Formats: sequence, structure tokens, C-alpha cells
Amino acid sequence: MSVATKLQSPVKPLSEGRVVLGPGGNRFRVSEEARCKKEGLKKPQQQPRKTPSEVPEAIVRNNLSFESACSSDSSSSGSSVKMVNSKGRVKRNGLKPVKVVPDGVEVPAKRCDWITPNSVYPLYTSFHDEEWGVPVHDDKKLFELLVLSQALAELSWPTILNNRDIFRKLFDNFDPSSVSKFTEKKLLSLKASGGTLLSEPKLRAVIENAQQMLKVQQEFGSFSNYCWSFVNHKPMRNGFRYARQVPVKTPKGEVISKDLMQRGFRCVGPTVIYSFMQAAGLVNDHLLTCFRFQECNSNIEKDLKAKTEETGDRGSN
Repeated sequence: MSVATKLQSPVKPLSEGRVVLGPGGNRFRVSEEARCKKEGLKKPQQQPRKTPSEVPEAIVRNNLSFESACSSDSSSSGSSVKMVNSKGRVKRNGLKPVKVVPDGVEVPAKRCDWITPNSVYPLYTSFHDEEWGVPVHDDKKLFELLVLSQALAELSWPTILNNRDIFRKLFDNFDPSSVSKFTEKKLLSLKASGGTLLSEPKLRAVIENAQQMLKVQQEFGSFSNYCWSFVNHKPMRNGFRYARQVPVKTPKGEVISKDLMQRGFRCVGPTVIYSFMQAAGLVNDHLLTCFRFQECNSNIEKDLKAKTEETGDRGSN
């Protein structure tokens, strides 16, 4: 039977009325044949609706060829391609649509997942963009980041950064030689003014760590040399894609933590030390999708190149 004959074959009419759920509700409808007999009229010929299964596959293919011809660069621009399944239904497969940004519109930089575009903590965003993951070699700055990392046991990064000026005032701009001389009376004054930020054990730990830091400076020349010796004076790069992959502690952090505790440092567990390593740039834990990942790596390469050239110049002289 030809396709035209199949499409024009009439559907067998119903001889009885039936109940139909129409837009206005349930109501009784009389069949077309019964109404025609009653009125003495000849029933008009009607063509049945074409279902997807009755549409020839050749017609669908012709339509697809026409659509693909009208689309520009459909194969290279990632436009979707239509496929026909066994039931004659058309499926769309291909890449997701790309959002087109008009010229002159500034696209916000992609940051790590824990920094949201609508973040209500501007200091936290600035810390992520300017400090977190940047290699630090100044002893005062390292001491500050160590104290702030210890505070993470009781506070969050946004809270710590919002009170950063208070921390600097309490601990004499994080000068370890000055903090190491704090007396019991000074400790009580710290407890009275900064007790809402850090507990007494944490305050005592800061003072004792400053004293131990001076000993490390005498042995290694600087606290920076001591810290960076654990990573061969070169930042570690993890290159994680998702925030859930970023660890809270690592074997390297456990090694540093154990050595610090043996030297008399307090409140320097593996989790605290790894937070310190992230903040001080001993490890670059920015996500691969974050713009700071490549920036930090580029800065590291420049610093290493400069140090290599400086060492070469000293050797030649």
C-alpha cells in the first residue's frame, strides 16, 4: 500500500456517544455519524491526524537535511544535531548553548567555589584574590598567618579578617620578638580586651610560639627558611578541579606539625598547619577554574627565574 493511500484511509467512526473530558468539564458528546443520520446529511470525509509513527522517515530526513543546510557552520560551532529514533521522534543532541556576552560588558572573574559572586564578605574576597596562595617569606607575615590559622579553630576566615586590625593591635603587629616578651600581666590585659576573639589557651599559645620562633630563627637564619625547607623552597601545586577535593590536612602538613610540636610550639595540629601552608603560599590550592591558580603559578615562575639569575650573577662574580 502506498504512503498516500495509507494516510487517506478513513478512521472507523464510532456509532455511539461517549463521555469526553473537555476544557469545560465532563460532558456527553454525540458521534459525528449519529448527528449526520439524525439531520439526514451525508457525513463528510475526514483525514486522520498523522502520528509520529506514520510519518515516513524519508520526510524527516529531508527536513533534517534542509535544517542542517540552513544552519551556518553547524558542525564547527557546536549547534545541536537532530536524530530520529525507531518511533519517528526527533531528538536533539549536542553541546549546551553558550552564553553570548555583548561587547563592553565586563565578565566577573571565576574564583574558587567557596567565594561566591554575591559574597557579602568583601575582605574575604580580597584575601582570596590578593593573599591566599601567594608565597610569603617575611617572618612577621608568616607569624601573623600562623596565628590567624590557629584562630580558625574558634573562628571563621570572614570573622578573622574583619577583626584583623584588632589582632594586629593585640600582638604588636605580629612582631615575634615583642610578643615573646609578654608577661602574665600583659596576658591578662589581652584576655580582657581580646577574650571575645581568642580563648586564654590560644592567647598563651601565641606567646609561647613567638618564643619558640626566635629559637628557630637562630637555628635556620629565619622562620621562612625553616618553613620553606619542607617543600624544597618551591610551592606545591595540587590543581584540584572541585572544592570537595581540597584536603583539610596532608602528610606534608603532618610532618611540619610534628616537627613544630617537638620544638615546643602549641596549637599547631595538622589541620592548622595545612591552613597555614595554604595562606602562606607553601601550597597553591586554588582550583583549576579559578583565575588565581594561573596567576600564582606565573608569579612563582618569575620569582624562581629571578632567584636563579641572581645566584648565577653571584657565582660569576
